[in-house]
Amino acid sequence: MLPVRLLFGATMIDAPRPIVTEIPILPDAMVSIRTHIPEDAMSAGLLGTERAGHGVRIREDGLIATIGYVINEAEKIWITTSEGIVVPGFVVGSDFESGLGLVKPTMSLTGPAMKVGSSSFLRVNDPVTILGSGSENKMTAANVVAKQEFAGRWEYVLDEALFTAPPHENWSGAALIDKNGNLCGIGSLVIQGFEAHSSSETVNMFVPIDLLTPIIDEICERGQRLAPARPWMGVLVHDGDESLTVVGIYRNCPADKAGLQPGDVVLRVNEEPVSTLANMFRRVWSLGSAGVEIPITVLRDSERCETVIESADRTAFMRKGTLQ
Repeated sequence: MLPVRLLFGATMIDAPRPIVTEIPILPDAMVSIRTHIPEDAMSAGLLGTERAGHGVRIREDGLIATIGYVINEAEKIWITTSEGIVVPGFVVGSDFESGLGLVKPTMSLTGPAMKVGSSSFLRVNDPVTILGSGSENKMTAANVVAKQEFAGRWEYVLDEALFTAPPHENWSGAALIDKNGNLCGIGSLVIQGFEAHSSSETVNMFVPIDLLTPIIDEICERGQRLAPARPWMGVLVHDGDESLTVVGIYRNCPADKAGLQPGDVVLRVNEEPVSTLANMFRRVWSLGSAGVEIPITVLRDSERCETVIESADRTAFMRKGTLQ
């Protein structure tokens, strides 16, 4: 298939359309990814056992970048090209700091690779294209509405995530493409009620591809980045009403073994007050690498409780699935 040329603007479009700004886009670089996760996998209860998303070919050898939650703990992976060819795949590796992952097909598949760019050149209000996979090759012409910190309740913080509107209807692993046709981010979330330009709107959150490019070779060789893993507790924490409330705990994980309970309000980490998710998680990570002790103070039934969490490497609690 020849490169598609896009009409930039804040509308849903399907190629071909009248051309205003001609930017070469490669729909054939996109693939669809379906995965099956065992029922006893740690993430099965939260993310389900059947997952689907997009992937982007970023190397001629078939290496595909996608959002990590689609492939984490996958027992089976199927990759579908724009021509409808379906082959099994395997996980090359995952990076829990960025939330991105890499997969490959088990056999050679023809198709182009998308040029990898950088989100650092994007500015608020810049036009972008969100590209998915599938026979329709649906694209959303959008704009960057914010570049700012993002913290997720699953022990996750991005210093500068990308937020775009209007949202793509199928965002998981979608490609965020700049006006030069370069890959700048991978789709992660849809967020309702996002405050931008003094109004509330629904947006997509994209993980900058810049977080992956420096460590691709490390992940291909080792399945993960070379740097020591961050300390992981195994909690889900909600940031609301000016409090940090534990809303979920993975069974038999460090926080569970330390006695934390849903409903606990986190007050301090290592005797330092914490006020936001990003503040809390960064405080935990500042204590050292996986395995470090995490002194934590919580409010439970109007009483202060103190405990020490023996942190761990998250990967030790995850099923390896098809990880190579």
